[in-house]
Amino acid sequence: MKSVSSLYKLDVYVGSEGATWPVRSSLFPYVPPYVKFRPHDLETAYKLPCGRKFFKWKLSTITPIIVRKTLSNSGFALVRKSNQWLGTWGKHMKSPMFKTLKETQKLNHFPGTFQLGRKDRLWRNFQKMISKYSLKEFGFLPHTYVLPQELKLLKQNWDFSGPNGGKDMWIIKPPASARGVGIKVINKWCHLPKKTSLVCQKYINNPYLINGSKFDLRLYVLVTSFHPLRIYLYPDGLARFATKYSDDVKDLKDRYMHLTNYSINKLSSQYTANEDANATLTKLLEYMHDEGVDTKTLWKHLQQLVIKTIISSEALITPLCEENMNSYYNCYELFGIDVLLDEHLKPWLLEVNISPSLHSASPLDAHVKGPLVQTLFDIAQFHFPSRLSQNVKNAPECFDNRIYTRTLTKKERIKHANFVQFEDRNDYVYDILKDLTGDDIRHLLRAEDEYVVKGKFERIFPTAHTHKYLDFMEPRYYNRLFDAWESKYASRREDGIALLQTHCAQKVHLKVGQLNSLNKKHIRFQQP
Repeated sequence: MKSVSSLYKLDVYVGSEGATWPVRSSLFPYVPPYVKFRPHDLETAYKLPCGRKFFKWKLSTITPIIVRKTLSNSGFALVRKSNQWLGTWGKHMKSPMFKTLKETQKLNHFPGTFQLGRKDRLWRNFQKMISKYSLKEFGFLPHTYVLPQELKLLKQNWDFSGPNGGKDMWIIKPPASARGVGIKVINKWCHLPKKTSLVCQKYINNPYLINGSKFDLRLYVLVTSFHPLRIYLYPDGLARFATKYSDDVKDLKDRYMHLTNYSINKLSSQYTANEDANATLTKLLEYMHDEGVDTKTLWKHLQQLVIKTIISSEALITPLCEENMNSYYNCYELFGIDVLLDEHLKPWLLEVNISPSLHSASPLDAHVKGPLVQTLFDIAQFHFPSRLSQNVKNAPECFDNRIYTRTLTKKERIKHANFVQFEDRNDYVYDILKDLTGDDIRHLLRAEDEYVVKGKFERIFPTAHTHKYLDFMEPRYYNRLFDAWESKYASRREDGIALLQTHCAQKVHLKVGQLNSLNKKHIRFQQP
C-alpha cells in the first residue's frame, strides 16, 4: 500500500475538467484570498489544477478522521514528513516551541493554554479571580483542592454531612488527564490517594435530570486571538447522558451513573450509541423549552460562563502569546468546555479540554463535528503559501506577512500607550476610532473576514454588550479598540466594512513598521 505522502503529493488533477482553486475572497482590496474549505462527507476530493505539493497538511498521531476528510476534500495533500506544511492538528506543545513555526504555518493551539486545560492551574486561576472580583462573579467552578499540597486543608473540610446523612461526595481527577481517565467518585477518606498528584472537586449532588438521567453539556469554543480576545461559541454542541441517576451512597461505585464522560459511558451495558440528533445541544434546549425552561436566559448564562472561563486565564496566556508567537497568523484553538446544570439550572464548569475529541463514532458525532470542523477552518483563515505563486502560473494571490505583522510604527506605539492609560471607558470609546492606523485596520479587517464566514458559530466576545467583561481584564489596547468598534458598528456592520474598504483601497493596512530581511523576501503586492 502506498504511503500517505506518495498518495497525495502528486498533481493528479492537472488538466482535469473542473479543476479549480478553493478560493474565498477577502471583503477588502489588497488582502489575499483565503482557502475555502469543503464538507467532510463529499465523495470526491477537491481537484486542484496543479501545485498540490505546495499545499500540504502535516498529519499527527491524533489528527481525527473527520479533519482528514475535510482537508482532503478541500485540496490539501496529507503528509507525515515535511517542513513545508501549512497546517497541522496535533497536541499542545511547550510555549517556546511556537517560535519555530514559520510565518505561513498554523497550529491548532496557542502558547500557554495549559492554564485552562490543566485542572490544577484552572482552579488556581479561578481562586485569583474569586479573590479579586468575588465569588458571585466567578463561583461557578466547584470548590477544588490540589493534592497533595492541600491535603490538610481538604481534611479540615471533609467531615460535613451530605444530603443523605453520610459524607459529602467528591470527584478525584488527575490534573492533566482527559476523556474520563482516572476519574472516581468517593465519600470516604480512606479511598483518597494521599501522595498522588490529583485534584479533589466537590461533587454537584443536585443535578438537573432529564428522564431520571444526569447529563452534561459539551460546548465547543473557538478562540481566534487572545490579544485582542475573540471568542466564538458553537450552538450545536453535545448533551452527554449518564445512565439512570441515584444519590444513594450505595450507588457510589457506579461510574456510569455519576460520570457523564462519553469515554466512560460507552462501556456501560445500558449505553446505546445515539443514532440521531436528539442529543445535540440544540435539540436538548428545544426539549427543555417545551418543558417550560427559560432557555434564552440559560443560553445567556452559558455564554457568560464561557467568556469568564477564558478570561480567568487570559492574563497568563496573553503574555506567552506575545513572547512566543512570531505572527498573528500562527494560532487558533478549539476548546471543549464541559458544563453541568444543577436542579436550579445554574451552569457549573466541570473542565476545559484543549484537545477535545473530534472522533466521529456515530452519525450524531458526524452531524455535529463535520460542519463544526469545516466552519472553524474557514474562520481560522488559511492563505495560499508564497511558494505556490513562485512556482505555479496563474496561482491565486498568496500569503502577505504584512497583514499579520506584530511590528508597530512609532505613531502606533504612541497611540497604544495613550489609550491604555485611560481608566474611564468614556475616555477612549469615542476617540480611539478617529484616526485608524494601519495596525488598527489590519486587526479589524481580519476580524470582519472571520465574522462573515462564522456560519453557526456565534461570536460572543467582543460584542456591543460585552464591555463589562473588560473590568475583569488588564487594560489592553486591542480589546479597547474592538470595544469601540463593536459599540459603533455592531448594528450597522456594512458601514464599518465600507470604512475599512476605503482605507484598504489606499493601502493603509500595508504600511507597516520596520521589517527585517527575513520578512521582506515574502512581501508581494496584491491586486484587488
